[in-house]
Amino acid sequence: MTEDLTLDEIRDRLASGIAANAAFDGWGDAARDMAAEGAGIDTDVAALAFPGGAVDMIDAWFASIDAAMAVALPAEVLAPMKVRARITALVEARIDAVAPYRESLRRALAILALPQHVARGAKLGWRSVDVMWRAAGDVSTDYNHYTKRTILLGVYGATMTVLLDDDSEGQAETRAFLARRVDGIMAFEQAKAKFLTRTANRPSLSRFVGRLRYPVR
Repeated sequence: MTEDLTLDEIRDRLASGIAANAAFDGWGDAARDMAAEGAGIDTDVAALAFPGGAVDMIDAWFASIDAAMAVALPAEVLAPMKVRARITALVEARIDAVAPYRESLRRALAILALPQHVARGAKLGWRSVDVMWRAAGDVSTDYNHYTKRTILLGVYGATMTVLLDDDSEGQAETRAFLARRVDGIMAFEQAKAKFLTRTANRPSLSRFVGRLRYPVR
């Protein structure tokens, strides 16, 4: 029964419906209320679930895309793949989820680009790429954790921008664009690994200076 739903569950329940309505009504009260009525949820309660208005609704939609991606590509499906294939598949799952709502995405990105929402938008983007890398099996905690996510964030953002105006069958142009960018990520990772291997045993200038300052006794 909808009366027993928590506010978190209401957000999850309404996210896709709001996104569908946002293409026509924008990310506002009208889209939220229509989704609530369609789901049999009181509109006043729905308003309580999104106290931050449009940005909270967009947040919930992006989270639902994360969840849909995880369902489409569980660990047992990704495990046999190479990292390049995993990342490609994960982003393509998001393309599949977003493609029917391109106008809603366009409006969402316009809202997140406003000065007062830029920080929140960056946080949402980082959350999505973190979910992708974790699903791909990345467990790094050093600077690799941040470089991988920063690079993928750029690729993912650019891919979504291409998707907005892609009228090709099955979003073929967007998928080709993504494939080229993922190849770039892998090339960078390989070059970085080689560089670290070459420099691993080189003398450390900072260590040398430290010993001059604090000589070993």
